Amino acid sequence: MPDLAQIALTTGFLLILIGFYGALTQPNLLRIIVAFTLASTGVNILIVAVGYLRGRTAPILDATLTASEAAARVIDPLPQALVLTAIVIGLGTTALMLAYAYQLFAKRRTLDIAKFTDLKW
Repeated sequence: MPDLAQIALTTGFLLILIGFYGALTQPNLLRIIVAFTLASTGVNILIVAVGYLRGRTAPILDATLTASEAAARVIDPLPQALVLTAIVIGLGTTALMLAYAYQLFAKRRTLDIAKFTDLKW
């Protein structure tokens, strides 16, 4: 039976692959934005899964736990902190992509990326 870390790693890789596939194959701009969001979520799950250590606890230190015991019993909080930062940055990036898509739709009345040929070389 696979453990939680293996399930999270597999889910993260699948979300990344689904996101990249959607971003590369979908012509609709909104679907591309959703695909990028899926890939970003997959990366976040992957980072948390890599930082997970079996048998350890949350990094909450109190008077009953000495510093030497804490190093052996708690999980490193850096991956979780990175993911929290990535979630905030991802939210901002998604909002920016949606605002750009809205402006394109308001100007051209379409979200089909094949019709935006102005920047093609």
